Amino acid sequence: MVNGIERPLDVLNNAKGKEVLVQLKNNRQMVGTLLAFDIHINIVLDNAKEINEGENKRSIGLTFLRGDTIIFISPASVVKQED
Repeated sequence: MVNGIERPLDVLNNAKGKEVLVQLKNNRQMVGTLLAFDIHINIVLDNAKEINEGENKRSIGLTFLRGDTIIFISPASVVKQED
């Protein structure tokens, strides 16, 4: 057990209320605050923004992403903020 993580969903549970980076199958990336998820990795993001080549492309706000469209979800600790 590392950082209280025993199962893959523990990573998502620890990331609730924090910013995450989501890579989608259609080569899009989203950044937003993780509000909720289920066992299918369907997720709800608040303040979601679509990212293109490291820059904000557009703000989407509250959004639902289907788990079968997600390649990976990265917790905020590794989300690089560009100035």
